[in-house]
Amino acid sequence: MTRCMAERESGRRLIGSTIGAILAMSAALPEATYADESGVSYWLPGRFSSLAATPAVPGWSMAEVYYHTSMSAFGAAAASREIQIGRFPAAVNVSLDLHLNAQADLVLLNPTYTFATPVLGGQLAVGVTGLFGRAAADLNGTLTTGFGPLATTRMGSIGDSVTSIGDLYPQVTLKWNQGVHNFMTYATGDIPVGAYDPNRLANLGIGHGAIDGGGGYTYFNPQAGHEFSAVAGFTYNFRNPDTQYRSGVDFHVDWGASQFLSKQLFVGLVGYAYQQITDDSGQNPILGGFRSRVVGVGPQIGFLFPVGDMQGYLNLKGYGEFAAENRPAGWNTWLTFSLSPAAPASTVTPTRRIVTK
Repeated sequence: MTRCMAERESGRRLIGSTIGAILAMSAALPEATYADESGVSYWLPGRFSSLAATPAVPGWSMAEVYYHTSMSAFGAAAASREIQIGRFPAAVNVSLDLHLNAQADLVLLNPTYTFATPVLGGQLAVGVTGLFGRAAADLNGTLTTGFGPLATTRMGSIGDSVTSIGDLYPQVTLKWNQGVHNFMTYATGDIPVGAYDPNRLANLGIGHGAIDGGGGYTYFNPQAGHEFSAVAGFTYNFRNPDTQYRSGVDFHVDWGASQFLSKQLFVGLVGYAYQQITDDSGQNPILGGFRSRVVGVGPQIGFLFPVGDMQGYLNLKGYGEFAAENRPAGWNTWLTFSLSPAAPASTVTPTRRIVTK
């Protein structure tokens, strides 16, 4: 194999480890951008994309992400937020004439360690993500206020923002490589220690624990530079102790496709589909099962470069959302910078086209 192919293979592994790192990081996005309880879910569509299942170079890696989102919602998705902060009696028929706007700017840090010793014939990696940032949200329209069994309505607006830290998000991945075919399984979850107040419109925590698991596949031909990845999973949510609300089970599929234009540069598309498959419980009757759905798609571009004896990686991707139901929708962008061990070119084997220790 040529040196160009070796560097491309090193890039493949770096991107694979970076995407794995983003697995937990994307879970840390603020309440204003989700569905389920008050328009909020643990899983954020888009946390996986290209080369998600490819193995990484063993050792420590660090990924940093700047995330920006702008979302809006009408009807039940907006009314659910007012129900949360107002704590209305179940008999109150909250107006659906509301408009929710939400924005967030976050910085996420994710250290990950990839083990050299195989586990079940695959490559094990563990990591955890923390975040810091600002989320803001506002409601406009016909607002309802309640006192005991009574309720009144008025035209107006409510605004809120928070700058703080978010929940913690541990993750475990196990990956296998068979030539151009790569497979993975993962488990992640939410440790609810971030800034959360059920009476606040905007939060950086979700107020309850959650676990999520699934599997994925990546096809990558380093000679032609073709790549396609897809990852699917389910989320189980625990009850929110502050609101006694339990979100339903969510199903999600994330995908990415890319083409390497050179040994350092690639372009492509990313997308996702998200569907809640069981009803929420403990919600206000006006919301019903409050199952949420959204679909998103957008472009991506990535660039690989050496940083001393490490491998650097920059990626910019964005999603535009549509077909949303019972959740805010809009657009979001991710700017990722990652450092990981570089694969030694001298250890690339032409027959298997993978890097070995």
